[in-house]
Amino acid sequence: MTARAPPAAALAGGAALCTTIGLARFGYVPLFPALVAAGWVGGGEAGALGATTFAGHLIGALSAPFLGARLGTRRALDLTMALATLSFLACAVPLGFAWLAPWRCVAGVAGGVAISLAGPAVQAVTPDGRRGAAGGIVIAGVGGGVIAASLLLPLLLSGGVAAAWLGLGLLSAALWAFAHPRWPDPPAPPPAAAGPTGPAGPVGAVTLAYAFSAAGMTPPMVYLADLAVRGRGMGLAAGGLVWALFGLGAVAGTLGGGRLADRLGRWAMPLWLGVQVAALGAALLPHPAAIPLAALLSGFSGVGISAVTLGRLRGLTGPGTGKAWARATAVYAAAQAATGYALAWLFAATGNAHAPVFLAGLVLSAMGLAVAIRRG
Repeated sequence: MTARAPPAAALAGGAALCTTIGLARFGYVPLFPALVAAGWVGGGEAGALGATTFAGHLIGALSAPFLGARLGTRRALDLTMALATLSFLACAVPLGFAWLAPWRCVAGVAGGVAISLAGPAVQAVTPDGRRGAAGGIVIAGVGGGVIAASLLLPLLLSGGVAAAWLGLGLLSAALWAFAHPRWPDPPAPPPAAAGPTGPAGPVGAVTLAYAFSAAGMTPPMVYLADLAVRGRGMGLAAGGLVWALFGLGAVAGTLGGGRLADRLGRWAMPLWLGVQVAALGAALLPHPAAIPLAALLSGFSGVGISAVTLGRLRGLTGPGTGKAWARATAVYAAAQAATGYALAWLFAATGNAHAPVFLAGLVLSAMGLAVAIRRG
């Protein structure tokens, strides 16, 4: 079967991540305070739902190599879109935490599979000189989904929480219809690509720094809109706009990361992690005016770091990029799932206090920056 034209493949990959991560995963963040206000779940349960999505992401990342080999990239990506759409529709039924949790896990599985397969598949059908930009386009889909969710949800929530879930489900189905005929069809990897190649030390350091980035970004990726709405009293509409800034930052960070990863080499990751440290620091400032800055910087660094990491691993491992990226994605997901549950407990134990949660994120982000500077 002939590979799809690279621009179409990159757009399809971007649509996959827009749906399975930008909408299905990050679309939950502006819904967090609405779910609590509507009495669907409590504050601690809402945090646990976010952590459960991270756990699903880990399951998806671990199963992605098997699904890609068994189903092929195109059918595996179709599966992710089906799971994301189904999870939205199921979450529209107000049956409490016990019902919502498994469906949030399903949404996470979709994202874990999609991010593991889409980027390497698109790069496999893209000429060498354009692979960084193509990878940036794919991961920028995450930011596009965040922006779409943040702009649509205030309108959808005027009809209630169930209407918001259903609206996201319809958008997910539309993106699936767009992406399906444009999925990349990469050739089978050569035997040399059976495992990651390249220097083990730098590859391990990049993966470790990526894991610390994941752990440190857990507070913004779950609690930022709630911090704006309930912590700083900014209102649901303002919370949506704050999350739109996160999405704008994500688009800028991924497109910039895709283009600059090759040029900056090992210094791209410290740069993005430095921005992440600044983002967590801004979130801890008591004035509401600091929240938009924290959102913009969080999106730039926390989502853009994926494009930077993919580019860095490609430079280190060559034909083994797919395996190295799948491994890094699994480690990222494990770090975020573990941190997510720990912070959900901390959030509940401190009476829904945001400061301890974001302080933990700041410390973890600084540890990632130290690893990236010294060893990455």
